[in-house]
Amino acid sequence: MQQVEETIANFPFHIILGSGSPRRQELLKSLGFDFLIKPINSDETYPPDLLAEEVPLYLCEKKADEYPDELEDDDLLITADTIVWLEGRVLNKPAKYDEAVKMLESLSGKMHEVFTAVSLKSKYKQTIFYDSTKVYFKKLKKEEIEFYVTNYNVYDKAGAYGVQDWLGYIGIRKIEGNFYNVMGLPVKELYEELIKF
Repeated sequence: MQQVEETIANFPFHIILGSGSPRRQELLKSLGFDFLIKPINSDETYPPDLLAEEVPLYLCEKKADEYPDELEDDDLLITADTIVWLEGRVLNKPAKYDEAVKMLESLSGKMHEVFTAVSLKSKYKQTIFYDSTKVYFKKLKKEEIEFYVTNYNVYDKAGAYGVQDWLGYIGIRKIEGNFYNVMGLPVKELYEELIKF
């Protein structure tokens, strides 16, 4: 136990989280590392020929490249991106009510994959990795979808849902893989990569 405490307490980098996501902030905090929060306002467009994990890998690297400050020798920038992948296409964050309802109707009764990619970037090197999780939804009732979209903030979430809130509680039949990856940060893999870094 003491060795783990010392590793975290004496981590040789100042961690900067380049994300405004409260879920990512909560998950990184739970690992025990101190960090600064400096959200990066990046245009989340990507080449149309990218498939599945290629999309978040591209976007998390793009966010890292667009960090506005110069990294110091002991800085470590973390950026991440999460997508929902359904039947060969990306479900992004919905822009309006009708779009959110339509997304959830398309997820209803099906399996989709969630890919989260993470970049760790210092002044001298960069590591990029990803994790994937399969999520199985029950057949959602129309009134359940409408209640959720009306009462919860779905507009900052890929696929228009949060695994950790009401729709996750009542709608998900099964998850294969890392639950926290669906929240937006594969914390086990992140911890291991931070220790290696």
